[in-house]
Amino acid sequence: MTEVHVVLPNDIDDPTTPSGGNVYDRRLCAGLAVIGWSTTEHPVPGAWPCPLPADRAGLARVLGTLPDDAVVLLDGLVACVVPDVLLPHASRLRQVVLVHMPLRDAAERQALAGARAVITTSQWTGSLLREEHGLPAGRVHVAPPGVDPAPLAPGTDAGSRLLCVAAVTAHKGHDLLAAALATLPDARCLCVGPVSRDPGFVARLRTDRLRLAGPLTGTDLDAAYASADLLVLPSRGEAYGMVVTEALARGIPVVTTTAGGLPEALGQASDGSLPGLLIEPGDPVALAGALRRWLGDPDLRRRLRRSARARRETLTGWAVTAERVSGVLEGVAA
Repeated sequence: MTEVHVVLPNDIDDPTTPSGGNVYDRRLCAGLAVIGWSTTEHPVPGAWPCPLPADRAGLARVLGTLPDDAVVLLDGLVACVVPDVLLPHASRLRQVVLVHMPLRDAAERQALAGARAVITTSQWTGSLLREEHGLPAGRVHVAPPGVDPAPLAPGTDAGSRLLCVAAVTAHKGHDLLAAALATLPDARCLCVGPVSRDPGFVARLRTDRLRLAGPLTGTDLDAAYASADLLVLPSRGEAYGMVVTEALARGIPVVTTTAGGLPEALGQASDGSLPGLLIEPGDPVALAGALRRWLGDPDLRRRLRRSARARRETLTGWAVTAERVSGVLEGVAA
């Protein structure tokens, strides 16, 4: 093993702005250290992915201080928006870009073209980047997020405890959830996640059926999962969806959409059954129908719970993620 320099957004450990990407980065750095990598972190201040000139200059200074031939793992939230900062170092540094959410634009294409390797968190993202940016298949690698073992959630007979874990934004579909719940008698959903990313959206959101709890971490988040019957994630787009596997690790079924890598995260139980229901993104009627089926059909609830508990046994931990990334870094270092 050797040294890897990891370039991260500066808010990676901010509890008020939790995100799947931040969790992935933190757990990956810890996992790489466990298996022998010397990890040097470089958190770069900035309004990523919309950096100011000072933010770009700060990143340029960090890259300029790294020694020739250094292996550098860059979070795509930073790297994919500043190809002009990365490319002058492309021949000097062994750059690897970790793409959490593809931007699908020219800046990303240029940034990834100069990378020695690209790591994605889902097969869906990997295929998208190869097709849209013309990247060679051998340069794109997949390292899905891991998940920690967790106690089984007991569930209730009625199945009425609905949970959504996501930042409250249009992208995550809270407006669709509110519209769907409005058509169901007495249905409510606990929504865990930051409410500050799009204040205008939150102000317009009909919340009489949504309880906005704000961001929760640690034992508070564990308690929210433990009391849930069903995870609902009506995202309009998602590269993977780590909260899906967080729910499945507790045997909680999931209602989510077919957007991006969500079907991949949902996966299948060993018997081929789905541990939840998939609907088309952006369709509040379909979402309402799926929730109505869940709430009104005890047999369906039993089947989905059984499948979610079986899917739980197939999930892999963060050590597997770190090993996959390590293999990519070893190839680049060599």
